Amino acid sequence: MDINDHKARKAFESGRSRPLEYRIYQLKNLKRLFTERQKEIADAINKDLNRSEVGTQMFETLGLEGEINLIIRKLKEWAAPRPVEKNLMTLSDTVYIQPEPLGVVLIIGAWNYPWAVTIQPLIGAIAAGNAAVVKPSEVCVHTAKVMENLLPLYIDKELYPVVTGGVPETQELLRQRFDHIFYTGNSTVGKIIMEAAAKHLTPVTLELGGKSPCYIDKTCDLSIACRRIAWGKYTNCGQTCIAPDYILCEPSIQDRVIEEGFYTADPKTCPDYGRIINQRHFKRILTLLEDSTVAAGGENDESGCYIAPTVLRDVKPEAKVMQEEIFGPLLPILPISGLDEAIKFINKGEKPLALYVFSSDEKVINRMRDETSSGGFLANDCLVHFSISSLPFGGVGNSGMGCYHGKFSFDQLSHLRGCLVKKLKMEGVNNMRYPPHTPKKLGWARFFILKTADLGWVGRMMLLAVLAAVAAVVLQVREKVV
Repeated sequence: MDINDHKARKAFESGRSRPLEYRIYQLKNLKRLFTERQKEIADAINKDLNRSEVGTQMFETLGLEGEINLIIRKLKEWAAPRPVEKNLMTLSDTVYIQPEPLGVVLIIGAWNYPWAVTIQPLIGAIAAGNAAVVKPSEVCVHTAKVMENLLPLYIDKELYPVVTGGVPETQELLRQRFDHIFYTGNSTVGKIIMEAAAKHLTPVTLELGGKSPCYIDKTCDLSIACRRIAWGKYTNCGQTCIAPDYILCEPSIQDRVIEEGFYTADPKTCPDYGRIINQRHFKRILTLLEDSTVAAGGENDESGCYIAPTVLRDVKPEAKVMQEEIFGPLLPILPISGLDEAIKFINKGEKPLALYVFSSDEKVINRMRDETSSGGFLANDCLVHFSISSLPFGGVGNSGMGCYHGKFSFDQLSHLRGCLVKKLKMEGVNNMRYPPHTPKKLGWARFFILKTADLGWVGRMMLLAVLAAVAAVVLQVREKVV
């Protein structure tokens, strides 16, 4: 696609993306893509990340199918006018929120889960009635090409064009005006996106990352906890924005944590253990090992971009591996004295995208939740909150802004328009707002505006009758004065 053309804007202005039937038709076609072209999708991801076909379905397309099913069931309800509470002044009026499309959304995807984090925002954009320009990550070379080839075959290629390319193409897109920008990636690029968006006052959703902590309380079942942590850390070879970045635990359980932190008997030959996306990231990750002690793993093969699941022991806060998001299969363990020190350590850093605590003590879980801040919070598991459409997924502070999934995607990519429709009747009630302003009118205004209309049907009918009577009296008084 020519990134300088305006087909998406013209297609949106034609109005065809607005009818709910058309949105559902597009979403059904998109779902059909995942079933009919599963092998092509899986082959490309295997070439990019060495992920198996089953793994691709589990971590990429299964969630997208579920999201589409949910939206097809709920779209009519979400898009309908939403009545709101009234005050007495507006009791006889129609007051509601009307979701409306924003316009043209720019979606800039990431390479680690290229379909999930690129297409899930697109699903929300379609559901909300927008047009969308889709920019898959150029780092996932094979997947970007498949996405460019397949999407136009299944969904409206004018409303939802795909733009491929690298940094120059992305920079050119950012010079153009969009109605919303949805970016998934790191905070450094997130700041560039936000700066470009500010020139047009374009709102942004930034799904970033950071160092997601994992506190292990000595009271928990360490065998189960470490199994779940290892799965959360080493899935996709650690290249997951919500992977546990490091462990905080007391020194007395560190050796046990290391022993339990397995991930298959032979990760190198396991079809479900991925590879680092490219040699640049491979070298970056190995550099993070330089001043830390490897307790388990550490094997690597540059030619295949393979790094074994690796645990680091007695890691210091100033170590290289603690200065940036790891985004790879290294799991540092930082010994701390207990819960108090863990909370202090977490709060000294940037707010993470996810925070994990493993404990059998509800008081420990509640303290960790109440005394910290993060995009998401999980007790006794990892990653699974991403799969729940009824939870908002997003960051806070340095880990991002805005959220999506399910209805949150629809609302994030809609303008929630406040609407009030009043009849040209009962003008006497409005007399209190017209000059001259007097203490008596202020008294009436306080009563009508500050009292909410939380009444039943009978109460509303009675109050409307009273208001009509008041209006009639006011009008009679005005006529006599005149």
